[in-house]
Amino acid sequence: MKITENQWVSFISRLSKLNNTAGQKVKNFIEIYGINDPGLIEYAFSVANRYGEAAGAAAAEWYNEIAAASGVVVPDAELADMPTIEEVAKAVNGTRKTGLPDNVANAISRLVKMAGIDTTMQNAIRDGAEWAWIPHGDSCAFCITLASNGWQPASKEALKGHHASHVHANCDCTYAIRFDGQPEYENYNPDEYLEIYEGAEGNSSEDKINYIRRMKYQQNKDRINAQKRANYADRKKLEQDTI
Repeated sequence: MKITENQWVSFISRLSKLNNTAGQKVKNFIEIYGINDPGLIEYAFSVANRYGEAAGAAAAEWYNEIAAASGVVVPDAELADMPTIEEVAKAVNGTRKTGLPDNVANAISRLVKMAGIDTTMQNAIRDGAEWAWIPHGDSCAFCITLASNGWQPASKEALKGHHASHVHANCDCTYAIRFDGQPEYENYNPDEYLEIYEGAEGNSSEDKINYIRRMKYQQNKDRINAQKRANYADRKKLEQDTI
C-alpha cells in the first residue's frame, strides 16, 4: 500500500486551510477592534477551539483511514484536548506586545495546527504505531533534522507536556503514521534528509541545525529581508494610527 503525494498533500492542505482561516479571523478582529481590545483573548479562544476541533476531527479521520487500510484493528481515534483559555491568553499576550496582528494570528494558527498534530500523536502512542516527520515546502532546519530520523516508534518523548514539541504555524510539515511498516509514503525519503544533516558542519546537533539554518537563509535571504521590511512598515503604520 502507498500513500500518494496527491493524497498526502490533500490531507495537509485541509489542515492548513483550517489553521490559516483561524488566524485570518483573529487578524480581522484586530483590524476592526484593535490589537489591545479586551475581548481579543475570549474571541481568539473561541476561534482556536472551533477550528482546533475541526483540525482534530480531520486528523482523527485520516488516522482511522490509515489504520483500516493497513489492516490493523484499533479503537477509533480520539480528539486531543483543545487549547485552554490560559494557553490562548499566553499566546495572545506573548505576541500582541510586538504590535503586529500577523504575529497574534500566527499564534492562534499554531494552536489550531497543534490540535491536529496532538490528535495524531496521542493516538499513535496509544496504539503503538510508528511515525515520521514529513516536511513539505520550504522546511526549516529543525524540520529537516526531524525528518532525517525516519520512521520511529511513537513515543511520549516527542511530547512537551501533553503537546507536540515542534509546531510552526506557517508550514505544512507534520507527522505521518503507519502500522507494521505500512503504508509507504510517496516522495518521503528519510535518507535524503539524513544526508543533509550528516553533511552539515558541526560536532553537535545544535551546530548542525544552525549550519543548515544559515545555508537556508542564504538561499532565501531576499524573501526573508523583504518580509522583515514589510513587518517594519506594518509596525510603523500601527504606531501612526494610534497617535
